[in-house]
Amino acid sequence: MNIRSLLCSAVLFGAIASAAGPGYRVIDKLQLGGEGGWDYLTADGAARRLYVSRGSHVMVVDLETGKLAGDIPSTLGVHGIALAPELGRGFTSNGRTDNVTIFSLDTLKPIGEVKTGKNPDCILYDPASGRVFTFNGRSGDATAFNAATGVVDGTIPLGGKPEFARSDEAGRIYVNIEDKSELVEIDSRKLTVLRRFPLAPCDGPSGLALDAEHHHAFSGCHNKIMTVLDTVSGRVIASVPIGAGVDANGFDAATGLAFSSNGDGTLTVARESSPGKFEVAETVATERGARTMAIDPKTHRIYLPTARFGPPAEPTQDQPHPRPTLIPDTFTIVVVGTK
Repeated sequence: MNIRSLLCSAVLFGAIASAAGPGYRVIDKLQLGGEGGWDYLTADGAARRLYVSRGSHVMVVDLETGKLAGDIPSTLGVHGIALAPELGRGFTSNGRTDNVTIFSLDTLKPIGEVKTGKNPDCILYDPASGRVFTFNGRSGDATAFNAATGVVDGTIPLGGKPEFARSDEAGRIYVNIEDKSELVEIDSRKLTVLRRFPLAPCDGPSGLALDAEHHHAFSGCHNKIMTVLDTVSGRVIASVPIGAGVDANGFDAATGLAFSSNGDGTLTVARESSPGKFEVAETVATERGARTMAIDPKTHRIYLPTARFGPPAEPTQDQPHPRPTLIPDTFTIVVVGTK
């Protein structure tokens, strides 16, 4: 083979390699059982823990063994879990009691409560301001309080129903407004809304991921697309198709990949194919109902909770389209990775 043939072969091999998917697949299933539904989950890569909301309590899973390591009780209607490792504190957003439970990361015991707006859903800790923020679906606002003292510093009207939010850890917080199909930018120190970004063609943004270094916000939308918004220009620069029933998105800074967990039993993996251009790298079959997710920053594995479903309950006036019933003790976390 001459030099030209070798060069052509090398170029062809490189093109094939770059076009190939990253190789994600289901590599494990953690059979945890227990009662209750689920919503958000949070991975603590350093402490090797996974915090999983279960409706009225929080399961704490050891990421090394995949076994239950503890439980945080009495978090009624819990949606999410935020962590402040430097303070030794964790926080849960309790939708049924309109408050936050503060707990010790060492003992997992509750050490305080904070009153919030109505139905706190997403919750995050912002290290730039030293505050915890809850995003309250029923009152359409955000509650901000001092993470060290639990003292409420203010309430931020958001002008719509907030869903997921992310902090860039440099003084900016971004939150999806589901019923307005927009993304709101907040100054976490001044507690003010800075800008509002329309997310069209997105309809009903739910999950949100953030690539703070490259100023990209990834919103998972109910019309089966994930938009990519440039947070500097405030424009949607791309969108990629995803599965149905998205409720969470993630971004892994180490791999540069964005993810969408979809309730139809798929995980969409997206990448930037060229500057400002995004594509679906691969679609991974997970399990029906696996609509939320957390990424372990140490192993880059993705954790997706679900359970087995029975027939839906009988329709009522309050719930004309009830969700399928959960088969007791079938709660499972699907683990996706490359090895």
